[in-house]
Amino acid sequence: MSSLGHQLATSVLVVGAGGAGLRAAIEVAEAGVAVIAVAKRAAEAAPAATAPGGAPWETAGTGEAWERHAADTLREGHLLADPRTAQVVARYAARGLQDVRRYGTWPDHRGRGLPGRHRPPWRPGDRHAAFEEEFTGAEVRRALRSRAAELGIPVLTGVYVTRLLVDDGSVFGAYGFDLADGSRYLVHADAVILATGGHTRIWRRTAARRDEGGGDAFRLAVEAGARLRDPELVRFHPLGLIGPEPAAGLLVSEAARGEGGVLLNSLGERFMARYDAEHMERGSRDRVTRAVHAEIEAGRGTRSGGVWLDLSHLPRETVLTRLPWVHQTLLDVQTLDITRDPVEVAPTAQYSMGGVWVRPEDHSTEVGGLFVIGEAASGLHGADGLEQNALIELLVYGRITGRAAAEYSAGLTVQRRSPAAVRAAAADVHRLLSADGDQNVRALLRSVRRVMTERAGAARDEAGLTAGLDEIGEIADRAEFAGVHIDIGGFQELAHAYDLRSAVLAARATLECARERRETRGSHHRSDHPEADPDLTVNLVWSPATGVRREPVPPIPTDIAELMRDVAVDAGRPG
Repeated sequence: MSSLGHQLATSVLVVGAGGAGLRAAIEVAEAGVAVIAVAKRAAEAAPAATAPGGAPWETAGTGEAWERHAADTLREGHLLADPRTAQVVARYAARGLQDVRRYGTWPDHRGRGLPGRHRPPWRPGDRHAAFEEEFTGAEVRRALRSRAAELGIPVLTGVYVTRLLVDDGSVFGAYGFDLADGSRYLVHADAVILATGGHTRIWRRTAARRDEGGGDAFRLAVEAGARLRDPELVRFHPLGLIGPEPAAGLLVSEAARGEGGVLLNSLGERFMARYDAEHMERGSRDRVTRAVHAEIEAGRGTRSGGVWLDLSHLPRETVLTRLPWVHQTLLDVQTLDITRDPVEVAPTAQYSMGGVWVRPEDHSTEVGGLFVIGEAASGLHGADGLEQNALIELLVYGRITGRAAAEYSAGLTVQRRSPAAVRAAAADVHRLLSADGDQNVRALLRSVRRVMTERAGAARDEAGLTAGLDEIGEIADRAEFAGVHIDIGGFQELAHAYDLRSAVLAARATLECARERRETRGSHHRSDHPEADPDLTVNLVWSPATGVRREPVPPIPTDIAELMRDVAVDAGRPG
């Protein structure tokens, strides 16, 4: 293996080739600026959004439409979302949809979701969406891939980025290796856009696939000098599949609750009556998730650690016409016909609502030339959020950030280089390849996931979070004695060693911030602090050097605030 097999140079480097990364790369290329995208997996396999759902259709109208969308976003974020970010996404959502249309596709306006906010009585399928169902992300992704191909954007797949290269507080590229043959990559770039997702893979049951959502964006950004914001705010979905292994964590659409599905414990009880008798299964996602978790913890779960979602009482025609994707998916992965049999589900880490600290105007960071977009970034969602915003955000900020990175590159008068930083990155890879300790990196990764599941899952408390921090510290100590072995399968073991670093950092940040947030707000549930604390209407910003610091949330503009209903942030739904 050559110590340096590939040396490239470009104006803008995009790390990640999912929806956010491709949209940013397209904007850079359309501005006439050189861009390269690198990714661990093929672009065709990358998701465009974590959850189904479309983009707010109201933003395509006139008058106060976008302001209502911004108000809804802030309301659902339990007052922790950045009002400036919410306004940007709402104001330019229609532009994002127009871009998709320009790329050769246009969403279908057949969405059944009712316009307006999530107010009881509420069905989980209700959305103010331009288009819905699980095909939304796939169609947008197809359009983005098509446009990227038209522009001839180089997308290098099978490349694992180990470190961002920094000199005097500014990035000048990235270092990594080929997952198949181990050859090294050195990419010089004026600006870097991180778009590699969040950190839900550090929980045992997650909607993220095996090689995504492991917190690598968090680690890369923090090691470069950036900070994290609200990493403790993670959305847990109540309806994640338990098995089989390849399908574990796959989400059953919230529409299953909206159409009348019921939740049963191992005793056959419709247990939501104990937790939300008024709304039952149609209650807020957070409340249903906590109820499912409570039943399992009380010993009323299934042998596999879940509960039953039952739709067998619904007319078969209703299931086949209103939930066709759910029906077909369960047939494919479990040979289960949900018109006759219940399906076993459990809370699943779905989406990172916190992430790298970024500026609302362009998602730049405190590191010169470093931008972060998509699930890796923070600011839009707060303590919860509108699911469809995940998709529209990548279209809005993909465009804005791509243009900002291109302009940053064009404005530079010198190109930074640091041979010392490159040597340090190369030496780090060499050190890991030479490691021959007795600790197995995959086993240590599983230990991180166990700790996070047990100590920082859908319900948290002070003792558990403190114990979790101690356990993560022990795992970090053991990681110093890990062995990395290259075999016929390539350099996956080396990738897992870096995954472990990312997981430990993301876990530590999450646990420290979760312990500091001694309240229940949105997706963050502290069983020892079941009420919201007005003094904690702040963002928690974290770095290894400073630990957790409180940062005030910017004020909500008066015209947006007037469109919000009174927000009572409590253990349940706002408003």
